[in-house]
Parts: sequence; structure tokens; C-alpha cells
Amino acid sequence: MRSQPLDRQALGRRLTMLANADAGSLQSACVARRTGQARRIGITGAPGAGKSTLVAKLALRRSSRGRLGILAIDPSSPRTGGAVLGDRIRMDELDVADEVFIRSIASRGTSDGLADNLPEMLDAMDDFDFDEVLLETVGVGQAEYAVKLQVDTLVLVVLPDSGDMVQAMKAGIAELADIFVVNKADLPGASRMLNDIQRIASIQRYGPDEWKPPVLLTSVSDPKSIESLSDAIDRHQDWAASKAAERLIERSRYNVRRIVERRTARFLSGQGTEFFEAPLEIQLAKIATELRGASSEDEKSQ
Repeated sequence: MRSQPLDRQALGRRLTMLANADAGSLQSACVARRTGQARRIGITGAPGAGKSTLVAKLALRRSSRGRLGILAIDPSSPRTGGAVLGDRIRMDELDVADEVFIRSIASRGTSDGLADNLPEMLDAMDDFDFDEVLLETVGVGQAEYAVKLQVDTLVLVVLPDSGDMVQAMKAGIAELADIFVVNKADLPGASRMLNDIQRIASIQRYGPDEWKPPVLLTSVSDPKSIESLSDAIDRHQDWAASKAAERLIERSRYNVRRIVERRTARFLSGQGTEFFEAPLEIQLAKIATELRGASSEDEKSQ
């Protein structure tokens, strides 16, 4: 058992600070993280697929295992920059007084279903000793891949009547999903959709040691279906444990690239001159050394 309760105010302040930070101030946070990692589960899918309610039911199922965090990303208006931040309204069943923490996050300047500075916010959850984090993305299509690098297990949620999306899934995010879920299985066409996804998934060739994504039916009114999804997540987490070091290295590389891209965009827009300053070069050299060291350690362990 933990000796210290969750300091919600401190965590809230940290997440707010990170959400508002610019790319330059994030350099020191962009390093390979290899300790204190919470299990990360991503829930993604098209708008209206029922992701928020599904996340709430899944959290109820898994919250007894330890400290659980939920980061729910809402889309920001391209006109005003504001966001409704209403995902948590569908999560009112959760007992936030104990070990469950919910935070809604605006997507702001991103267009990949995630949010500005999300990697640093996920790292902050590690610092506050979370055992597991559920990440709900903005409703996405088939081309948003960034979430895969930020989580350990990626669940793709579709609806029974989303036939056009299934066609798009033949190339895109479906190639990266670890678990497929046909949600709202009590609606007509759910079984047909399940069969369609299974046919598409069967096109992929898997080696004997590779993970083959299961296809599940879920309904928030059917506790057994939520239990089946939770069990599938556990199985994938067990399988993916041996690849943790490699995953962290790729995650860190993505974070470096993202910060450089943001600083370049800031410089080109005339908002800053820090792009050519020595601190960026020094920090990138430090991170590159860290990544090479992590790669060497991973190779030795193998």
C-alpha cells in the first residue's frame, strides 16, 4: 500500500503547467524514461463510437488494481481555440475520492487525435505513482498514428454501422491496433461488423511470436463484455512486457522530433529566435546520447 495519498491539487497544477508550456521549456523533460512507468492503455476510434462511456466502464473494472488515471482529450475549436471538455460527464460513476483521477485535456494545436505536450503529461502521471493510465483520444480517422507510440496497448473502437470506416481500416490505424472492439453490440449489424473486421485482420500475416489482435463485441450494459475487454488488455500487456525498452526508446525519439518541429514552426512564424540558440543543440546532443545508451543497454539485455 502507498504511504502517501494522491495529491490531486499538485497533480492538477502540474498538468495545467505542462498543458500551457511552450516547446522550449519542455526540452529538459524530453529524455528516455525507463523507470516508474504506469501501464498505458489507449482508446481511440471515430467520433460517436462510445469511447468515453466505454472508458468509464473499463475504469470501474480495473480501478481496484491500484491508482488509475484517465486523460480524456477533447477537440479544440479551430476558430476560437476553446474546448467543451465534456468527456468526464460520461464518467460520473467513478469514485474520484479514492485512487481514480480524471482530467479532460484540449487538443489545442494538434491534428493527430492527441494534445499539445501530452507525452509530458503522461510522464507526470508516472511521477505521481499511477499504476495505470487510460488515454482517450479525440475521435480519429484511419491516418492518426501518433497515439500508438504513447501507449502500451491500443484499443480501436468502431460502431456496428461504420462500414466506410472498415474499408478505410484496410490501411491506416487498423494496422496498429492491438485490440479491435465493436461497441454498442446491442445495435443491429454488430455481428456482421465483427465478421468484417475479422476478415480484414486475417489479411495480415503474423509470426508465431507475434500478437494477433482479437476482435471483441462490447456493450456498456453487458458487464461480461467489459470483463472480456479487460482480460484481452491484460493478455496484451503480458505479451508486450518484453518489448518495453524498445517501446520507450521509440517514444523518446518521437518526443524529440515533435519538440524540434514545434520550435521550428515557432521560429518560422516569427514568434521566437531560439531555434538557433545553443541550448537546443546541447539538449538534442544530450538526448541523443541518452537514446544511444538506452539502445546499448537493450541490446545487451537481449
